[in-house]
Amino acid sequence: MSIVVTTPTGRVGSRVVRVLLQAGVRPRVLVRDPARLDPATRGLVDVRTGDMTDTAFVREATAGARTVFWVDPTQPTGPDPNAASERTAAGLVDAARAGDVARVVLLSSIGAELRGGAGHIDALGRIEECLDATGADTLHLRCAYFFSNLLFSLDDLARGVLPTQFHPERPMAWVDPRDIGDVAAARLLAGEWKGRVVQAVHGPEDLSFLQVAEILTGVLGRPVRAEAVSDADVRAALGSAGLPPGAVEAVAGMAAGTRDFTPEQPRDVLTTTPTTLAAWAYAHLRPRVSEAMRAAAARGGDGAAGAAA
Repeated sequence: MSIVVTTPTGRVGSRVVRVLLQAGVRPRVLVRDPARLDPATRGLVDVRTGDMTDTAFVREATAGARTVFWVDPTQPTGPDPNAASERTAAGLVDAARAGDVARVVLLSSIGAELRGGAGHIDALGRIEECLDATGADTLHLRCAYFFSNLLFSLDDLARGVLPTQFHPERPMAWVDPRDIGDVAAARLLAGEWKGRVVQAVHGPEDLSFLQVAEILTGVLGRPVRAEAVSDADVRAALGSAGLPPGAVEAVAGMAAGTRDFTPEQPRDVLTTTPTTLAAWAYAHLRPRVSEAMRAAAARGGDGAAGAAA
């Protein structure tokens, strides 16, 4: 069984690799820098070193694979992230169209089904369409909002604030990237599915940012309040950070385009995964927030008060 895994050092990809190894599969992994692979894993996988934006490398590295797990590696910081994502996927699309790849599992997102108006998520929708047109068997995992996105707000959480561009009171799906990896690995190993398949990965429950703030209050042992941030303020902050206009829209448009959106697939036994936000936050967020609070204390900032253990 030949399985290719892209971004094998990422939060989802690394979990996929681990599960495949435990299932007795030696996956082929595409990496820019093999040194980033876990040393214990490096000798158990087939490493192909190259740049995923290099179409020729992707064609060669995926040739003959039964299944490819594709994660778009594009960072939405360039002048046109959506076009960059589509160009990066072109090698895989060409391989699937030529029959060099039999099946593709794509890490997509809730909102990709909109096919427009959702910032960088639109690129995933376009990749879905391109893969669907190849004739290869394709499975699109439309994933919920990652728990790990909270790690981008460490300094704010150290101050007891959870900023959000979404409606604070509106529930939405949240998911642990590790659970996404488990679902992806299960699909990569399964031989029964054919044609075009869409499967959402919604996490254990829908939560509003108000509810998330309440959960984090318990996890961190100090008050956390949700605070709405306007689209204009987000765009202004991104622009001030030096992002070009295309990147600003790619980032800000994701929340702006999906905050009133109901996913195409309902929550059911196939789309619900087990890890709760509280469990993830105790393991991954609480230590990082504590570090941020200690750093603020060293700087004399107001994040020092009430530091969590």
